[in-house]
Amino acid sequence: MKILKLLFILIPFLSFGQQGNIKALDINLSNYEYPFPVHFIELSNQRQYMKMSYMDIIPENYNQKNIVLLHGKNFNGAYWETTIKALAKEGFRVIVPDQIGFGKSTKPDNFQYTFQQLAENTKKLLDHLGIQKTTILGHSMGGMLATRFALMYPETTEKLVLENPIGLEDWKLVVPYKPVDWWYESELKQNYENIKQYQMANYYDGKWNANYQKWAELGAGWTTAPDYNIVAWNSALLYDMIFTQPVLYEFKNIKCPTLLIIGTRDKTALGKPLVSEEVRKTMGNYAELGKKTQKAIPNSKLAEIPNTGHLPHIESFDSFIKPLIVFLK
Repeated sequence: MKILKLLFILIPFLSFGQQGNIKALDINLSNYEYPFPVHFIELSNQRQYMKMSYMDIIPENYNQKNIVLLHGKNFNGAYWETTIKALAKEGFRVIVPDQIGFGKSTKPDNFQYTFQQLAENTKKLLDHLGIQKTTILGHSMGGMLATRFALMYPETTEKLVLENPIGLEDWKLVVPYKPVDWWYESELKQNYENIKQYQMANYYDGKWNANYQKWAELGAGWTTAPDYNIVAWNSALLYDMIFTQPVLYEFKNIKCPTLLIIGTRDKTALGKPLVSEEVRKTMGNYAELGKKTQKAIPNSKLAEIPNTGHLPHIESFDSFIKPLIVFLK
């Protein structure tokens, strides 16, 4: 085992047979290039200073409208590349942060993660950029964060877009609680094959292609880093945040126009391995959850994308971007 760990440190590329070569990445992705220039803002949170990375794309045909893209739990700002280009082409200024604990941002040794803290950090970024009004778009876990942001800062949130957000149901009602240490041990076991199998089964209906591959490789790249344990610990803390801080009970309080973009094949739900088969069948039914959520959020619209899973902006981009542009305009 020690020999394997040493090899992971020394070999910059890891071969997984026909799956291709996985580039080893440090935990702040300093050796991974994002699609647009990356900037940093320094934050003071919980008696420590941290850097929050972000991309800020201002097109030449800027229409004075802004949109913030919030990434999901298993991703970072880089996976918005195609979305950024399409929105910038339409004249929108696009701000794409990596939240603390993700992507190129700081991975603290210890941090009390709350959606309120992440929302406040995002607001500090917007204040730093001088942005007073914006659309907030969140995917997956980013949808929970986007909801919290809209509730905390209604004067800033012109419109809200939720793309296959998690947390449309309260999993702690059916999933037995697992402590942070349990999640940490689970995260330490992550590798490319585990990530690929999970994404293929849960995101892409058993299918796989080069576009899906690159995002799995990005996630797997830093599992080989000598200090991956710090990433794993942050991930464990984030799982605890997601399970214990539901936002769905406050959907009725959202004041801005809202668009739900839902890939109806999605079955994503945290904690499925911890429940019975009978309970598992009731979890993550987005074809039903999208309609239920649309009824719960005042002044909301629902754009359903058939035969699409958890990542519409990756799997079915044209079907994702069309209703988004219409809603924004």
